[in-house]
Amino acid sequence: MFTVRVWDLPTRLFHGALAICVLGLFITAELGGNAMLWHFRLGFTVLALLLFRLVWGLVGGHWSRWLQLSLRPSLVLAYLQGRVPSQHWVGHNPMGSWSVLGFLFVLGLQVGTGLISDDEVSNVGPLSFLVPGAWVTLATTWHKDWGQLIVALLIALHLSALVWYRVKKKLSLVPAMVHGDKTFTQPATPSRDDRPVRWLALCLFVLSAFGVYLLVSIRP
Repeated sequence: MFTVRVWDLPTRLFHGALAICVLGLFITAELGGNAMLWHFRLGFTVLALLLFRLVWGLVGGHWSRWLQLSLRPSLVLAYLQGRVPSQHWVGHNPMGSWSVLGFLFVLGLQVGTGLISDDEVSNVGPLSFLVPGAWVTLATTWHKDWGQLIVALLIALHLSALVWYRVKKKLSLVPAMVHGDKTFTQPATPSRDDRPVRWLALCLFVLSAFGVYLLVSIRP
């Protein structure tokens, strides 16, 4: 058996931080009032995390890169038909690959609409002044209704998939996202996860956060 570092520490921290922030966004949106201050802060943090992940998919650990996602329709079909065992996939399997892109896209859309939303009471997105009023109305409706519902459904599907893999396939996907390693019967390319890589990730996240700060600091 071969133990392989699949998920580097920056990817694992991104995953955990994103989950915490999304949970916090649901809670603060439900509480309203003064909690909306934290809703905005968490939204800005999610945007910084998404920007970081976009770049990390180009320069990060081997299995965290966009090129390693199994997106070809033929691979998806083979996976759904059971022609390739789950243990074959070192990183994300075809369904997982598409779910990653879908989740990040929906979260990006949710954050983007939040930036230009206006509930006409006390909460105004910092960039709402940049777009026409009709766009603000559409963005607000999406952000509060459909967008929130779709994110909730994606989370439910994600958790259901984890349970299904554990129960039906006897394969637990959670531990690898905690410690980063997977065990295989054959050697596989490991993701680089040394100190220089982690410092690079920290610098990229700081730059992403600074970019978000500059973005939301734009004034009319």
